[in-house]
Amino acid sequence: MGLSKWFYKRVLGWTFTGDFSADTIKKCIVIAVPHTSWHDFYMGVLLRSIVGVKIGFIGKKELFKFPFGYIFRAMGGAPIDRTPGQDKVKAIAKVFDNKDEFRLTLAPEGTRKKVDALKTGFYYIALEAQVPIIMVAFDFGKKEHRISKPLYPTGNINEDMVLIHEFFKGAIGKIPEYSFTPNV
Repeated sequence: MGLSKWFYKRVLGWTFTGDFSADTIKKCIVIAVPHTSWHDFYMGVLLRSIVGVKIGFIGKKELFKFPFGYIFRAMGGAPIDRTPGQDKVKAIAKVFDNKDEFRLTLAPEGTRKKVDALKTGFYYIALEAQVPIIMVAFDFGKKEHRISKPLYPTGNINEDMVLIHEFFKGAIGKIPEYSFTPNV
């Protein structure tokens, strides 16, 4: 058992179900919910290490300044300018065109605070890039990550969001009161 797996399972007591189908899914959007704490970052990095799949992430450009910028880039991170008025969906979707393998993690809540609805940028990026969405529930209540099968967006966001909300139903974040509560 590798060090990451040992720490994840034996020390932290976590488990996971599902997989990333790394041999067949070379490009996708990975959405992680609920996102309630900075602890989600290292738990995601641990999970990524255990499943052995290269998964990148984006973060606000301020996170990529000295001294952490080098570390975040080495871990697969890329800074994004969140200045209003830009077509971020098309810009991010275009990144998929130039790569043979690219998996991008996003937190569709857009914050670590309580939200009533998921932001939909991830959905439109997946639709524009023609890649599936893989959902990962960060359930601190059960100490479990749940990884979904790929969901290929149909273009009917209302129907697809019902499936997405259903997947995250019951997942409790590190800070339970900030957990996303799907309306299904």
